Amino acid sequence: MKPRIGIRIEDMYAWERRTPLTPEDARYLRTEEGLEIVVQSSAKRAYTDDEYRAAGIPVVESLSDCPLIVGIKEIPNEILESDKSYLYFSHTIKGQPYNMPMLRRLLDLGSTLIDYERIVDEQGRRLIFFGNFAGLAGMIDTLWALGQRLEHRGIRSPFSDVRRALAYRDLEEAKRDISQIGDRIRIDGLPAEIGPLVIGVAGYGNVSKGAQEILDLLPIERIEPEELSGIHASPRLSPFVIGKTVFEERHMATPIDPHQPFDLETYYHHPEVFRGRFETFLDELDVLVNCIYWEPRYPRLVTRAYLRERLESGDLRLQVIGDITCDIEGSIESTVRATEPDNPVYVFDPRSGEAHDGVEGEGPVVMAVEILPTELPRESSAFFSRILAGLLPGLARADFKKPIEQSGLPPELERAVIVYRGRLTPGYTYLDEHLRQHGTSAKEGVS
Repeated sequence: MKPRIGIRIEDMYAWERRTPLTPEDARYLRTEEGLEIVVQSSAKRAYTDDEYRAAGIPVVESLSDCPLIVGIKEIPNEILESDKSYLYFSHTIKGQPYNMPMLRRLLDLGSTLIDYERIVDEQGRRLIFFGNFAGLAGMIDTLWALGQRLEHRGIRSPFSDVRRALAYRDLEEAKRDISQIGDRIRIDGLPAEIGPLVIGVAGYGNVSKGAQEILDLLPIERIEPEELSGIHASPRLSPFVIGKTVFEERHMATPIDPHQPFDLETYYHHPEVFRGRFETFLDELDVLVNCIYWEPRYPRLVTRAYLRERLESGDLRLQVIGDITCDIEGSIESTVRATEPDNPVYVFDPRSGEAHDGVEGEGPVVMAVEILPTELPRESSAFFSRILAGLLPGLARADFKKPIEQSGLPPELERAVIVYRGRLTPGYTYLDEHLRQHGTSAKEGVS
């Protein structure tokens, strides 16, 4: 008999409105795959309780009788239960300090944790993600932030009419609005005070593709990073277009040995033999949109030292940073905290290191909304749900009472198991060191 699967309410963030499984896909899994699915009642979910009921899915207050619980964001520690299997974005694989108590709790309870972020194929490519919707919403919010910043400077621009992603009825309305703003730029051009305008996008994966999908609704001229030097002094960019530059790894770092060429595989496996070079491009950017995955062993894109030096010399051109990846003090060192959809930006002061809500002040405006896909909740949920619906039958057929290698989990799901029945799995034993740093080890956590 397949286990009862519970779709939980999202209570980690007040603004979180996504669901991992839509009513339509839940109905398919019930009728075609024979899965027993219930959904926890929610007043804020983008898909209402009545929509689930209409699809024949029971709506319940408690998931206490569900051995397998599926969500999106982290589950509060006090909600976690013993001997349960959980599937959600745990944000633990980097040893994130703020989630080590949650990991310890799962170990203590003898529970199982499966993380979406680690559901990958044999080449390590992620199979389920919201990334493109983070890019879509993130670029909309970045353009809004640019309009607000220019307004604060007394410059009325076409970007003044961009709304935040959450203010649009849906993605179609947002695209239509931004396309119309693009038409105005083609006809009337940009104000002389801000031209030529150059927007840089760091990265070329799913997040970047979503961001560029929005940016390309405007009149764009593609500029290669190597062509950026002196672009503002050249006649290449007219007031009727916006320069777009997309950066790859080779633009972010260079070998310490000047006689060695850049090699991508070497960079990923031995970043210690490289040094950052991205700041050589920053002087030419008005807006930077960050879409890269980053770990501390890699060079940063933007440092506090760079921002402080440019601010003090009066040469800081960078107006807005849309940090879609939102690694706190990570690749963008001025991202000192995450923001919420209703208060998405702050100004980072490079001199004091402080951040002040809004667009007023010295230093760049930073857009660092941590849950960007929820600003497009129905579209992003539907995209995610279609992929998840293909994974849940294999998860439901697994026997979590057996050793993991005998459980019957499909390989892509087995690779994503961080904790199995209260123990770290072999691929994640490195997290034991992070647990020790925060008061306990994995062995101490096993009940």
